[in-house]
Amino acid sequence: MQKLEQFPEWEWSVPKHFNIGAACTDKHLNTPAAKAIAMIVEDDAQGTSQITFEQLAKRTDQFAQLLRNLHVDAGERVLIRLPNSLDYPTAFLGAMKRGAISVPTSTLLTAEEVAYLAKDSGAAVLVTDKAAWPSLQGHLSGLPNLKHVFLSGVGDITDHVALNVVDLDTELAAIKACEPAHLTAADDPAYLVYTSGTTGYPKGVLHAHRALIGREPASKYWFNFDANSQDRIMHSGKFNWTYVLGSGLMDPLYLGKTVIVHEGKNDADLWTRLIAKHSATIFVGVPTIYRQIIQKSTAKQADVPSLRHCMSAGEHLSDEVLQQWRERFGADIYEAVGMSEFSYYLSQSIFRPIRAGSAGFPQPGHAIKLLNPETLEEVAQGEEGMISVPESDPGLFLRYWNLDEETAKYKHDGWFFSGDYARYDEDGYIWFLGRKDDIIKSFGYRVSPYEIERVYKSHPAVADCAAVGEELEKDKLLVVTYVILQPNSEVTADELMAFGKQHLAAYKAPKTVYLTKDFPRTKNGKILRKDINNKIAYAKSAR
Repeated sequence: MQKLEQFPEWEWSVPKHFNIGAACTDKHLNTPAAKAIAMIVEDDAQGTSQITFEQLAKRTDQFAQLLRNLHVDAGERVLIRLPNSLDYPTAFLGAMKRGAISVPTSTLLTAEEVAYLAKDSGAAVLVTDKAAWPSLQGHLSGLPNLKHVFLSGVGDITDHVALNVVDLDTELAAIKACEPAHLTAADDPAYLVYTSGTTGYPKGVLHAHRALIGREPASKYWFNFDANSQDRIMHSGKFNWTYVLGSGLMDPLYLGKTVIVHEGKNDADLWTRLIAKHSATIFVGVPTIYRQIIQKSTAKQADVPSLRHCMSAGEHLSDEVLQQWRERFGADIYEAVGMSEFSYYLSQSIFRPIRAGSAGFPQPGHAIKLLNPETLEEVAQGEEGMISVPESDPGLFLRYWNLDEETAKYKHDGWFFSGDYARYDEDGYIWFLGRKDDIIKSFGYRVSPYEIERVYKSHPAVADCAAVGEELEKDKLLVVTYVILQPNSEVTADELMAFGKQHLAAYKAPKTVYLTKDFPRTKNGKILRKDINNKIAYAKSAR
């Protein structure tokens, strides 16, 4: 097989001072992009809204000034639980302009989960919407750091005895003069994202402002931006996810591109309809979205004439979906692999042919090595090695939040040891093999079985449990839980299913609960997750 030419060398240019909030907004002032549309939000309930780069720069300045006026200092945390809306970039980028640390979270999280993240992060401010506030407010007592709640959207405000609760729009409109963005060093903390951890609790991953610079190679070697036109990026995801924060918010705004997002009910026809409506040139999604469009819509290339580049991440895109997409839309789908600690560093690109099943190549600038974690030696071509990132890479996270031992476990000897394994083929394509742990990848989400099990073990009727992934069909993995009941318990699988929905975010809650008498185990009693299947069950919940 013919050897491919090497990518050109990449030279990093990381300034001493850098601020993500300013780089995504103020950078475009006094340029032609200032009057261009930065973001469009299509909301099923609120309709279409949009904001220019100039307006976003002003609004994020006002948010930063609001924090200053309330004596929220640089380095304090601002927890954001918002739907896709113009207030999301306002809060996320505005907090960083203040020098505070943005903490994006999902609207799918329960009130209990939000309270845990507020406590763990030590958030001083919570930004949420008025629709969510009634369910949240009863869970926020006893959080010594939390002082302020900013409410977004339409509706009434209910006061809280211990917190300063204000209307975000009213407060921003009252601010007429703003100080410049905080002079942050490139290495200063910028945002804190939470990912599934192996302890049963979410794990905070802290990123520096330089993370935005660290993703610059992706702008050329995964995206296919047109330098001579105003690209419009249609993203199907929610901003709380690291994948979307980068590819659907920070990266495009940094380069002066328009982002289009949706809030509301998803259906197969939605995305092609919105691509056509807004003349989107780039579509970014997860394999599930592409599969839905192929299987449940009749849309074809002629329906989306502006679309010229498609991207996917979060889980593996099947060969069948890729081929069917090519046939229907005349376009490839370029995959990328990333993680909360180090966003999309492996990717396919227009510069080399897609090899179905491969993750493509490490992007230039990212000096990835596949190492034997025991000997720290690089493995030979074709052999399985752990993906390792030099600690000097500007895209790499700073540390795990309040978990120094965990940080030291994965960052040492000059490398970050990702825990993910891969191999190179003879042409330099990298084949991603995944983790050698039990994290479940379901519909683009990484779900910790330990977090699910921790919740279920709190139920008085549960003696033991195990959460695993169940393959419904090829490339379609569901989260399910197997439960051993306490003696004489009469609780049903359906009741346990409802318990999960009450206490876990929708993407974590099991789609089926099985009842079993025991689990397959090792000689020392450890559960053999890989051997768990529905043959051991004597009852199950309705799906």
